[in-house]
Amino acid sequence: MEIEVEVISKETVKPSSPTPHHLHHYQFSFPDQLSPSVYIPLIYYYDILDHKLGNSDVFSNLKSSLSKVLCHYYPLAGCLKHNYVDCNDDGVVFLKAQVSCQLSQFIQEPLLTELNKFLPYDRQKQYGLENSVLAIQVNFFNCGSFAIGVLISHKIADASSMITFIKNWAATARGESANFCPQFVSAILFPPKDVGGLSSTEAVPTKENIVMKRFVFSGYKIAALREKYSDKPTLEDNKIHPTRVEVLSSFIWSRFAASTGTKIGFERPYMLVQAVNLRKRMHEPLPDDSFGNIAGPSGIIVSEDSESKDVYSLIRKFRNAISKINGDYVMKLQAGAMEDFGFSVTNDERLNKAEMVNFWYSSLCRFPVYEADFGWGRPIWIAWGGLPYRNLVTLMDTKDGDGIEAWVHMTEEDMAKFENDHHLLSYLSPTSNP
Repeated sequence: MEIEVEVISKETVKPSSPTPHHLHHYQFSFPDQLSPSVYIPLIYYYDILDHKLGNSDVFSNLKSSLSKVLCHYYPLAGCLKHNYVDCNDDGVVFLKAQVSCQLSQFIQEPLLTELNKFLPYDRQKQYGLENSVLAIQVNFFNCGSFAIGVLISHKIADASSMITFIKNWAATARGESANFCPQFVSAILFPPKDVGGLSSTEAVPTKENIVMKRFVFSGYKIAALREKYSDKPTLEDNKIHPTRVEVLSSFIWSRFAASTGTKIGFERPYMLVQAVNLRKRMHEPLPDDSFGNIAGPSGIIVSEDSESKDVYSLIRKFRNAISKINGDYVMKLQAGAMEDFGFSVTNDERLNKAEMVNFWYSSLCRFPVYEADFGWGRPIWIAWGGLPYRNLVTLMDTKDGDGIEAWVHMTEEDMAKFENDHHLLSYLSPTSNP
């Protein structure tokens, strides 16, 4: 349903104690330098059963706990500069908004085109947050339930950093003593380099009309896909049992190629790129509280039409590519080897000179997204706000942890074909409600 979301207050939340002077300069890491100047968007929806709880109580708790947690996450209250954050305690943009309906009305059939209303975008310039690192909007429904829209700059944080921060903020709001210790080691592990004019390994925003749709795969349907693509007789000698992410990534690509009639060849190959969390893949694994863009791209190339239709082959390629993201790979990144950072994945000169098209994947599956309990229960739904990119897929767990929601960004023309693909539809959950 279409809704009205009115911002009724805007303020700045600063850390509850000043950041020490020696921590005022937060240096970008090498991966930070290569990350896009966009904001990672997540929206957490909470159903408040205690109707005696006033909006002002909720808002005050969220505000005070944010101030406390910012003492530990001091770069988030700073100001983005060229290649560093000025940790000057400028504070975090903190908005309060009123929604023109009840949560139950919106959640029954959420319009994805309405999601950005829950996020603290500058209303005049959609992505105009100036030099803010973090911005938050608390949205109250008429029933007293609320949604927290969070934007965090991708210049200094990956999705893992964002999710861990929100989880720790929630723990602070519940009154738990700080048993977390974020480690800002990104620039130490990956020292900044002279990258010249190269600013990002990510997709480039397009001026085309991009639409985002949400496709829900239940645990049952995913299990059916995994069973289907692990029982091919020719794989008996080296049988692969695909993970949920492997099988969905391969399946979604195959249906995109088939439904849109994508022509693939050496003159116009596709690179399928997955972001991989590096924290547990280093020779000395990092804790989850390690903050920064501690991720690297894993890419496979599809250069023949037949490859795009062979889900078995795609699964094998994805697994082989990700298996190379190991401690040795990380050491090369630490040395600033850009050719190993997704820039050169083939020695075939024909492909290197070809017009490469990218298809991007990012998986938030198995991250503790739904553990963000601020004291009033866990979220009933978490939505992805979307990015201005084509050919981008973000995978997130459903609340029960068994299914997966695929948030797919495509051009309007491609989406019209993709969402009506009969083979795709046969594996979707019968309902798209959260």
